[in-house]
Amino acid sequence: MSAQEEATELEVWIDQDLCTGDGICAQYAPEVFELDIDGLAYVKSADDELLQDKGATTPVPLPLLNDVRDSAKECPGDCIHVRRVSDKTEVYGPDAE
Repeated sequence: MSAQEEATELEVWIDQDLCTGDGICAQYAPEVFELDIDGLAYVKSADDELLQDKGATTPVPLPLLNDVRDSAKECPGDCIHVRRVSDKTEVYGPDAE
C-alpha cells in the first residue's frame, strides 16, 4: 500500500478525558485540531466545524499527515489517536503498536 493510499484511509480522534489543553496539536495542525472554550482540543470536520461529540473522528488529509502524526507523538496527554479506517488499527498514538 502506498503512503498516499494509507493516508486517505486514516482518521483521527481525541480522547478529551486525557486532554491536558496544551494546544500543541492545534499548533502543529490547526486545520485538524482546535481548542474549544472549555480548554480542551477537538478535531474539526473537512468544512472546519468543531466536532464535540465524544469519540468524533475526522479524516486525515494527506498533506497534513506528518503534522497530525507529530501532534500525536508530542501530545503530553497521549490523547490523540490516528487509526486506519478500514480495520480501526491505531497507527499513531498511545495505542499504536
